[in-house]
Amino acid sequence: MGQLIDELMKRLSVLSDDEKIEEINNIKTALHEISPMKNEPVDCVLWVKNDIIHANDYNPNSVAPPEMELLKVSILNDGYTQPIVTYKEEDKYTVVDGFHRTRVGKDIEEVRNRIKSYLPITVIRADREDRGDRIAATIRHNRARGKHKVDAMSDIVVELKKRNWSDQKIGKELGMEPDEVLRLCQITGLAEIFKDKEFSKAWELNHE
Repeated sequence: MGQLIDELMKRLSVLSDDEKIEEINNIKTALHEISPMKNEPVDCVLWVKNDIIHANDYNPNSVAPPEMELLKVSILNDGYTQPIVTYKEEDKYTVVDGFHRTRVGKDIEEVRNRIKSYLPITVIRADREDRGDRIAATIRHNRARGKHKVDAMSDIVVELKKRNWSDQKIGKELGMEPDEVLRLCQITGLAEIFKDKEFSKAWELNHE
């Protein structure tokens, strides 16, 4: 095994940085396929050029300027300790979790230069790539550690309802109590969500 590793290191040593990163990604991907932990996305962290990583259009999380500055300082001083969670769509990656880590890597010149315009990513499992599942994954990440915008969360609940998700499924997937799901439905979109229900007439005013 030692001889095999030595030979591999020798072959990699003559490559350019971009070539090394590509080959190391290939090695990681191959090892991930036979890993006992292959069902865990973090088992395979890849470095990908930042210009093919894009934000999603549904993240309701917000970071205040002081917290954003702290994140920048953290990455500057400590490096990237968490990968960006993504899903792959054709030749690009869309962020599921880690939008602000992505921003730091793209927008802060010192960080961008240090990591050679790459970003560290994991890719969610193929069975979680449906849009509804991706939205749920983003919300779970947000709720596990921070805050989210209520109006944006309401819009997301409305979208999931349109995708025929039940209140029970929304609550389970997003980590919400039933009354929280109901409150978010009531903020926006209530009439649209329930307009085809048999009991919708009960909401109409009697002018007689």
